Amino acid sequence: MSDAPDDSVRTIPDPAGEVVELCRELIRFDTSNYGDGSGPGERKAAEHVATLLDEVGIESTLIEDSPGRTSVVARWGGTEGDGLLLHGHLDVVPAAAEDWQVGPFSGEVQDGYVWGRGAVDMKDFDAMLLSIVRDRQRTGRIPSRPITLCFTADEEAGGHQGAQVIVEDHPELLEGCTEAVGEVGGFSATVRGRRVYLIEAAEKGMAWMRLTARGRAGHGSMINRENAVTSLAAAVARIGAYEWPVRLTPAMRTLLAAVGELAGTEATPENAEALVEEFGGAARMMGAVIRNTCNPTMLGGGYKVNVIPTEATAHVDGRFLPGFEDEFFATLATLVGEDVEIDFLSHQQPWETPYDGALVDAMTRSILAEDDEAVVAPYLMSGGTDAKHFRRLGMRSYGFAPLRLPADLDFTALFHGVDERVPVDALEFGARVFDRFLDDV
Repeated sequence: MSDAPDDSVRTIPDPAGEVVELCRELIRFDTSNYGDGSGPGERKAAEHVATLLDEVGIESTLIEDSPGRTSVVARWGGTEGDGLLLHGHLDVVPAAAEDWQVGPFSGEVQDGYVWGRGAVDMKDFDAMLLSIVRDRQRTGRIPSRPITLCFTADEEAGGHQGAQVIVEDHPELLEGCTEAVGEVGGFSATVRGRRVYLIEAAEKGMAWMRLTARGRAGHGSMINRENAVTSLAAAVARIGAYEWPVRLTPAMRTLLAAVGELAGTEATPENAEALVEEFGGAARMMGAVIRNTCNPTMLGGGYKVNVIPTEATAHVDGRFLPGFEDEFFATLATLVGEDVEIDFLSHQQPWETPYDGALVDAMTRSILAEDDEAVVAPYLMSGGTDAKHFRRLGMRSYGFAPLRLPADLDFTALFHGVDERVPVDALEFGARVFDRFLDDV
């Protein structure tokens, strides 16, 4: 009997075979993005991704906007039809280790979960893509459609040193791509005992702003009618207390109609908030996508307790729905008032892609093939992703990083949260679903 390896065994497709270990490896790279240019950057993680692709014969290009802020782009697949962009980001938000049960960059497997910063945002999807692509390359299951793989820097700070650089300075790397798939979608939420898989088909616009109030400096013991701190505090309080009205976009009307059917009621703007509550813990995110939002996040001013400063500043995180940008900024101007200046740190447009076509059908079929009792519907995402940049090149965009989640897991709380983790079986499920998706695109 020959001792040679059995090629027939070695080439059995197993798209989920590496996904857990790849996710752990990626988490161990500290790619914390502090948003101010500091931090370790993505270079080491990007080189690791490039090596993983090179091991199976896929060449990649490293794009570095500034030292350490590195993205990876690779071409894969065939030549039939228009190109498809599959993208994920390599950076993560910071984590304070003392707050965590496990080391945030340990990639530890515990209690059936992979733990660590990036486990759900979004090194899980990076690992899915790499596991699937490597397996398909080894087993000769290369899609006939041209595929561009993109692993970006800086998404957590608006993508200005990652996706924006690729779009503006290297658009030839994305030539031919008419559709894009990235985060955040394809995960399940349990409503009335049924798993509802949410496909991202829209995204709120982003307005990160600095508010500045100026006044007259003076002694803290004296009367001062031109106190910058007072003016700023009043503006911030008005913004924080304002109740934005419910506004339903096409994706959310479709989703709430599906939820209404499960709940035995017709979805209307009047009962939208009640239907959102059907999502349990996920309602904190879903409630933010039926209205504009604007949250004060930082305050600064002064340098001594008995000195009234000339200037005080605040930062606010504004998010506005597709089609409601004018309403958002008109309301904000009224809340801020005439004496406070507004400067934009990042201003990115919302988007909404029609929830139809072959790509949507392929996503739906791939989920139902692994979970035949699922409900699949679109939703609007409250945060921002690199899709905002890629859409500038005319791509139809969706978020589809499939995960079948336990009903009692407060998944949305894990995004940027303490003890971020992803179920091992959800990772493996996602790899299988996405592998089926690539068979169908």
